[in-house]
Order: sequence, then C-alpha cells, then structure tokens
Amino acid sequence: MKKALKTLFFAGCAIAAASFVSCGKNKEEQAALDPSQPVELTIWTHEDQNRTELEQQLIKEFQQDNPNITVNYVTYPSGKIKDILVAGFAANQGPDIFNIEINDEYPFVINGRVAPVDVVAAGFKNQKELVASYMDKMLDPVTMDGKVYGLPLELTNWCIYLNKKIFKDAGLDPEKDAPKTWEDIVAVSKKIAIHDGEIITRRGFDFRYPYYLISWVPMVEQLGGKLVSDDGKKAIINDEAWLTALRYMKDFGPSGENLGSPTYTAARKIFDNNQNEIAMSLSGLYQEQRMASTNPSFFNSDEWMVIPYPQWKNAKQTVPCHYYGHYYMVNAQKSAAQRTAAWKLLGFMLSHSEEYLKKVAIVQPTKALFESDTFKEMPYSEVFKKDLESGSIVYYAENSPKIDSLLKNAVESVMLSGTSPETALADLRKNVQAVLDEE
Repeated sequence: MKKALKTLFFAGCAIAAASFVSCGKNKEEQAALDPSQPVELTIWTHEDQNRTELEQQLIKEFQQDNPNITVNYVTYPSGKIKDILVAGFAANQGPDIFNIEINDEYPFVINGRVAPVDVVAAGFKNQKELVASYMDKMLDPVTMDGKVYGLPLELTNWCIYLNKKIFKDAGLDPEKDAPKTWEDIVAVSKKIAIHDGEIITRRGFDFRYPYYLISWVPMVEQLGGKLVSDDGKKAIINDEAWLTALRYMKDFGPSGENLGSPTYTAARKIFDNNQNEIAMSLSGLYQEQRMASTNPSFFNSDEWMVIPYPQWKNAKQTVPCHYYGHYYMVNAQKSAAQRTAAWKLLGFMLSHSEEYLKKVAIVQPTKALFESDTFKEMPYSEVFKKDLESGSIVYYAENSPKIDSLLKNAVESVMLSGTSPETALADLRKNVQAVLDEE
C-alpha cells in the first residue's frame, strides 16, 4: 500500500529535511568514519523488560569495541511511544534511532524522515548482500525507490495452537481431526464446545479479537476479496467474498452456533493454563516462551501442537495470517557521523538474532536465524516458517488504525448486534472509502 500519505506533523519539518538533503557528501561524511571523534546516539523504543536487558547488554558490548560512541537507551510505554515520537520529530528533536509498528512507521519513510540503511556500516558488503540475508519480502515494507530504510527488529505471524487433551476428551483425534479449513473449525468446535445455558464454558476455537486486519482480512482474501484496490483508491473489492466472511462470523457468534465471541477472555490468555477452557488459539511463535514460563509442565508435555492458519474449502488462493512487526530506523536529520554510528550499532545488535529469539521470543526474519539450530529446535517452528514464507505483511498505511476500527465495528455488529452482513458491508464500504478519500 505504498502511496503518498498526508501527515500534518511532517509538514513542519519539511525545511529541515530539505536542508539535510542538500548537504550532499562532504567532510562530515568522511568524519563519520573517524573512530577518534566522539558520537552520541539516542534510541527510543517501546517497553519490554526482557528485550531491554538484552539490548542494554549488547549496547555495552558495542561501546566496549567503539569507545567513541555513547548510547542513550530510552523506553516508553507501547501505547504512548508513537505520539511521543511524532511530537519529537515535529519539534526537530527526534531520536537517532527508533522503532514502532510498521503501519505507524511507514509515513516516516515516504515523507523522507528516515535515512536509508548504510549497508557497509551495518556490516554488509552491499545492499544485495543485505537483502539476500533476509527471507523473501521481509524488507518490502521499508523499501522505496530501490533503497532500504529499516531493519526488522521482529516480524510475527500467527498459527493455531491446539490442545490435544481437549480434542481427545471430545472424542476427536488431534492428528486426524485437526482443522484445515474454516468449515472444519466450525465442525470441530461444535463437538468441543460446552455450554452452561448461553454461556460457553469450553470453546473449541475463538478469533483473535480485535486484530481484524491481521487475522480476519486474510479470510476475505482467500476468497478473492480485497480491502483496498491495487491503486489504493477504491474500498472493498469483491462483495461476495466479504459477505461470505461476515456470514461466517454471524453464524459463529452468539446469535448463530454460539461458538465464540469478543466478549470472552482472549483465547491466547487462557490457552497456556490448560484448564479445559479453550482447545485452539491463534498466536505467534513467541507464545511458546510464554507457555514455558507460565506452565512448564504443559509446555514440556505432548499435549499441544501447532497447525497452519486455516483456508476455505473453496479458497481461490492460499492466504495465511498476515504478519506484522517493528523495524529499527534512523533519523535522516542527524549528522552523517550519527547516522553511520547508528547503522553500525543496529547492525551489531541485530546480528544477534538467536539471542533475541532465546531471551525475548522475538523472530528476526533472517535466513541465518531460520537455518539455525536455535530456531529449528523450537517446537513447530517449521509450521510458522511455512506460513510466513507464503504470507504477506498486514495492510500498512497512515489510515490503518482507522480502518481496523471500522472492521471491528462491521464484524462485531453482525456477531453481537444482529446487523445483517449486507448492511454491515454497505456501512464498511462507505466508511473505508471516506477514509481513503481523506488522503
């Protein structure tokens, strides 16, 4: 979805950006490679205790080998860092290095606010070697006009965790009866679900509410539908695909088969408990580390497995759950010395992908990680790898949060409020189109 997006806060920075571009190659760039000159860097990132510990240790190691570079590592709450970052850039006081989710980072790329990767400083011979070091398509969201503008901190896709014990308790064979299609999901869930009146006390499966762009739009795409036309101008392509997916949600929810609902505790939060509450849950590879921490006996048992994201029986194309994530980027306004040092630091930090996976459960989509014993030894990592390889990035644009909210309204209105799929679709088209027309 690479198109020109209007962002007010960038307008105030246009002059400064132009000034930077006009600098060209000069003595400052030569000084960037001079290890005798002191350089100070600031990183802004979201809070994550385990990642903070790892990255601060890596920064310490980096500074030991690069004593002229000082690094200030600052964390902010995940829900606040975007606004803080926008304010910082608007005041021309943004950090040297930052990361937020790709749909929020993308405007920084298209508005010239971030610097292309200095491939040599980052530890590569050239850009060809950089691109070749990552799995296919993983750098596409941060590539523009032939240049790469960010390096992945993490990219995550979801598959289905399955509780074998609950399957067996419902008279199902977890290997033979594991659902492959959305139709299978309903059939299996009806056999597993236990109700106390209208209340579900044991669910077979439930969706990953409210992440509709990531985990529900792929259902529409499997049937040939699209959220936005290829030229980015028209909303909601292929009505029948959308209506089929909306009817499915209506039948799945409280007014239909009553198999799940956004009103219940999120499936991923209770799956690891192994308390006969949920048989299947959408989550990422990172869930394994959480399970190992919160319920090691269940993690170390043979009572769970991971299966691919389902497809429709009559799917027109295979579409796994979309992947999403964060890229580290470098502020284009900073000096050449700071930019060079920043990419050198990031190249060093992100070369430790196995440590990120072991200690933080973060998946950096490098070929080296996917070929490592660390990755291969994680249970069912191959399932995630296959879905990731055939998948695509979540819709990313400045308007992503608005559209995700509109999707939530559409889906939950048919599940909880009795709205017809036809009415929900008409409203969704009108509202998404209005968002697109704002640009």
